[in-house]
Amino acid sequence: MYERIICDPEILGGKPVIKETRISVEMILEWMASGATAPEIVAEYDQLTLEDIQQALQYAAASIQGNVVLQVKIAS
Repeated sequence: MYERIICDPEILGGKPVIKETRISVEMILEWMASGATAPEIVAEYDQLTLEDIQQALQYAAASIQGNVVLQVKIAS
């Protein structure tokens, strides 16, 4: 369901991030809460897509509802 969101203990201490970036779901929410739009964020961070932003918002909503299941990489 969240193919672009990963949790890896070696990346930002295991916070949910956009795959292949160090951009956290939390950071995206903070940007949007401060008034940034999805197109503005994508324009500023070319490694992101509008789909990444949408998936981060979906993940955040599901997380608040307690409906998140992610595959988590276990540190070796």
